[in-house]
Amino acid sequence: MRGPTGVSRRGALAGAAGLAVLAGTASESHARTAGKRLPDGAIPPYARGFDNQRKADLGDGRFLNPLMAGDHPDPTILKDGDDYYLTFSTFDSYPGLVIWHSRDLLNWQPVVAALSRNVGAVWAPDLCRHDGRYFIYFAAKAAPNCTYVIWADRIAGPWSAPIPLGLPDHIDPGHAVGEDGSRWLFLSGGDRVALAPDGLSLKGPVEHVYDPWHYPEDWDVEGFSPEGPKIVARGGWFYLITAVGGTAGPPTGHMVIAARSRSIHGPWENCPHNPIVRTRSREEAWWSRGHATVFEGPAGDWWSVYHGFERDFWTLGRQTLLDPVEWTADGWFRMTGGDLAQPIRAPLGRKPGTGAPHGMALSDDFATLDLGRRWNFFRPGPDEAARARVSGGELALRATGTAPVDSAPLLLIAGDRAYEFECSIEVDPGVTAGLLLFYDSALYCGLGFDARRYVTHQYGMERGRPTNPHGTMMRMRVRNEAHIVSFHTSGDGGKTWHRFDRGMEVSGYHHNVRGGFLMLRPGLYAAGKGTARFRDFRFRALA
Repeated sequence: MRGPTGVSRRGALAGAAGLAVLAGTASESHARTAGKRLPDGAIPPYARGFDNQRKADLGDGRFLNPLMAGDHPDPTILKDGDDYYLTFSTFDSYPGLVIWHSRDLLNWQPVVAALSRNVGAVWAPDLCRHDGRYFIYFAAKAAPNCTYVIWADRIAGPWSAPIPLGLPDHIDPGHAVGEDGSRWLFLSGGDRVALAPDGLSLKGPVEHVYDPWHYPEDWDVEGFSPEGPKIVARGGWFYLITAVGGTAGPPTGHMVIAARSRSIHGPWENCPHNPIVRTRSREEAWWSRGHATVFEGPAGDWWSVYHGFERDFWTLGRQTLLDPVEWTADGWFRMTGGDLAQPIRAPLGRKPGTGAPHGMALSDDFATLDLGRRWNFFRPGPDEAARARVSGGELALRATGTAPVDSAPLLLIAGDRAYEFECSIEVDPGVTAGLLLFYDSALYCGLGFDARRYVTHQYGMERGRPTNPHGTMMRMRVRNEAHIVSFHTSGDGGKTWHRFDRGMEVSGYHHNVRGGFLMLRPGLYAAGKGTARFRDFRFRALA
């Protein structure tokens, strides 16, 4: 499979330097961990990859969650021979539904963004393969809401245009094939609907087939909200895995439950050990854990991927976690990674061709325009991609709108608790451009400038406009150190820097304040009339 492209020499060198493994210690609390126990609450050091970004693979036969750092919610995983593919909810970011590839379950490389046409906020996809063809089913929140399917004969595409299936009252479609060859979408609320044999249309009405297990009434949860149904077949049973408790809200709310049946048509028996996964205390490292898929690993071992919020870092969104699975004598399963705060033994049976490094550089020399895998527009119009072009190591971005609120900024997913990014920016007369930390069009912060003045962005508003001494060209840096944000500017290409006189604290820029299920993302924007030119974008995680 292809690895990341368009990586600058500087980014490649930084990534190579960051690949040195940082030794971690492990917990004695579970059979899959080894070594000495860290003091309570201590977090082992991460291994580092491109741009010093953290990665799960510690390089010593162990890994440390998250598997996919930053906003990678509602993970869906497909085992396809020796290959594994992941995709996630991408909400209002386009191109979206980025598909990732791995052969060892720890090191993942982006392949393609499967969805280009904006059909709304993309929720909880399901990636599957049937009769040699790949499918992604997903719900889109729009007006009206709708479930869609896209398909491809090769995982790298081309992927079809989205085909509407309807279902405005449901989310989180989960594909399943019955013992009789019938195809189904299991839906939120314990419902399902039959699919046509080609998987591209519905056949029959929605029917209610399952009443999910309910938690005790004194638990702190967001709401019942049965969602994210996934079906796995093993040993003559169909297992229906569901999320309940709400995906955010109290840290103890979200959870994983299971039921099983001998037939895809039921009846469904709830697991006596429910919930399979739940955050039990706000002191744990991962909050609101849920929305799981269970699958077979390379050596016949079993695993689960699901999402969770990192303690005190709601701003990073819901990150993908990897948890080992053990099948029990009564034919049920349990997760064995505990609270996932400590290293876990890596999956066994790694296949040839697993040497590709995890992730990709976020630094960009703009030798190519990597829309989808690296950069995404927020709520783009139909022709948004035409605004951007690259030439000679420069991104020329045609300005639109009046401010970040309506200019469809270009954004990245950054999964570290502290990082900085910088870029050289030149603006035409009539253009305001700059760097952002962006949650959505109503909640962002950053610094921009035109030929005469700066503009500070805070709380999703444009505030102070002090004089800009640099004119139409400057280099700008944003540093986010555990939610403390500072801005720096340079008029000589980064030889000397001046700290801008406005600092910010952004720990509240997240879903439990604003809604939307998003994350605080670094990015850039251009508003007004004319063009802004961006050169030498550098990103560095600060550990």
